[in-house]
Amino acid sequence: MTDSKIVVLDFGSQYAHLIAKRLRMMGYYSEIALPSADVSKMENVKGIILSGGPASVYESDIPEFNTKNLELPVPVLGLCYGHHIMATNYGGKVGKAEIGEFGFAQLNKTEAGKSSPLLKGVSDSTQVWMSHQDGIMEMPEGFEVIGTTKDCPYAAIQNLEKKRFSLQCHCEVKDTLEGNTIFQNFAGTICGMEKNWDEDAVLKHIMASIQEQAKDKNVLLFLSGGVDSTVAFALLNRALGQERVLGLHIDNGFMRKNESASVAQAYRSHGFNNFIVEDASESFLKAVYHLTDPQQKRMAVGENFITVRNEVVAKQKLDEEKWMLAQGTLYPDIIESGGTKNSRVIKTHHNRVDGIQKLIEKGLIIEPLKDLYKDEVRRIGKKIGLEDDLVMRHPFPGPGLSINVLCSNGEMSDTDKSDFEKANEELKSIKLDMFCPNCTKDLVLSVLPVRSVGVQGDYRTYRFPSVLTFKEEGEGFHHIPGKWSKLEEAASTITNASTYINRAIIRLYQNPKVKISDMKLQEGYCDKERLDQLREADNIMLTALHKNGWYEKIFQHLTINLPYSSAKDHCSIVLRPLCSEDVMTARFAQMPQEDLLAITKEIAKLPYVDAIFFDLTNKPPATFGWE
Repeated sequence: MTDSKIVVLDFGSQYAHLIAKRLRMMGYYSEIALPSADVSKMENVKGIILSGGPASVYESDIPEFNTKNLELPVPVLGLCYGHHIMATNYGGKVGKAEIGEFGFAQLNKTEAGKSSPLLKGVSDSTQVWMSHQDGIMEMPEGFEVIGTTKDCPYAAIQNLEKKRFSLQCHCEVKDTLEGNTIFQNFAGTICGMEKNWDEDAVLKHIMASIQEQAKDKNVLLFLSGGVDSTVAFALLNRALGQERVLGLHIDNGFMRKNESASVAQAYRSHGFNNFIVEDASESFLKAVYHLTDPQQKRMAVGENFITVRNEVVAKQKLDEEKWMLAQGTLYPDIIESGGTKNSRVIKTHHNRVDGIQKLIEKGLIIEPLKDLYKDEVRRIGKKIGLEDDLVMRHPFPGPGLSINVLCSNGEMSDTDKSDFEKANEELKSIKLDMFCPNCTKDLVLSVLPVRSVGVQGDYRTYRFPSVLTFKEEGEGFHHIPGKWSKLEEAASTITNASTYINRAIIRLYQNPKVKISDMKLQEGYCDKERLDQLREADNIMLTALHKNGWYEKIFQHLTINLPYSSAKDHCSIVLRPLCSEDVMTARFAQMPQEDLLAITKEIAKLPYVDAIFFDLTNKPPATFGWE
């Protein structure tokens, strides 16, 4: 079944595992290995792919790479950091590019590119996905350029004699529209590999792994009601039987409006009776009391899950010697938490806090889906018979709404004040010439005094959002100028040119009773009052998405509560609907503007809402959520 393989050497990229996933989806078995591995000792390797990574090849502290792998008589493809590894190991030079590229770019074939076996069947100009600050400064010996972008003259290179190819872009993300064609050319044509992998093999492997890990023990699963834990629950039931599996749904006080009741009802209606519901909302609210740092909040929530789990085990009189813990962890949770050797922490997921890591080290945790992405999990769920109302729900992470309520003590540190001033200075030099002259005249650019989490070049960023405010149209509602594509281009222009900004948002509404100059950073924490504020606004948005048919079209929506308002008991709301396939990249949902205006008007009726914004930022440079 798996005689032949493509080996992916993982330099720590957020997308490294996605390369292997893409190849497996296309029918080519692939494995991940450390870049220090000796590939010559592996059997039946047909090709090697060098992944991206957060390091710069000219730094001293970089991943160890076994250069002998480049001496093997098999084709090699480098991507992003792998592109730089390819260049430097064959005599080229890499340095910091004058202009970094994050997000969409157009790869244009050169004359050599038009006959390249790697780019066969690829359009002469094609959309690709970039996430880099470094670039090739001098070409390696024996290589030729096969593709360029506006800001990257050596975006794709090859050495046909050595069968060495490399690209600055990430072919593994779906936003590189013809990435699969490039992978097909590499694996099928250049490497000469036959297809040898399918979904049945994946399911068989998961079932065998569950039985092998569990042995004769029973399993207690954290059951959030989201897609991941639901599919994990179904797989555990199938592999071990319902009598050996107990689902634990914890109402942590961070659920959406009426969420826990609807989750319980959904499970019962699908024949799952081996689960219990525990109300631990007071415990979780106490755990995050007055925390403002998003990392600390996530860790506090994750550790409290272990505390509540232990209390439930004692209450249910479960024999610790006979029970293991299970989670619906996916690969993005691991990679964003810095869970591979060369990766950097973007944000610590609740299922990767210290308490969980210790249990993993002791072999006391089963994670059936830890090598998969959301779209793979959904396909597996459908394959084993779960219905759409369970597997097609929007993702809802364990920390729930707690990470959608941004917190502040009401004051900016000296560092924040300095960076905030620098962010405002940066905006003054940015020209948004994609808008018509009249639109530009009516545009005001500003910066909000709150930070949010982002990801650029495989690094975590914690920076400020810029705000696009266009003319008011009456009753506090603001003009949205023309097509979404112009706003997307503006957001990309701002974030690519900024050091202190990682998001761009547009103002949809400003309470006419409150001047923008009256808005300021307020003291606000993750308490029941602010969570209830968020629940109401979030419910308005989700109800509208279901009603107008957009719930199924987007991957996930997040409503964000900001402590930026005219008074402590007021807030600003950010709407964040996203389209994605695998969470690793995403595009903001370009929904009909008339629908968005109707939603905005409903949320504006809430007496505590001073402003409403819409997040225009793709991933990268922003993450899905703000924390």
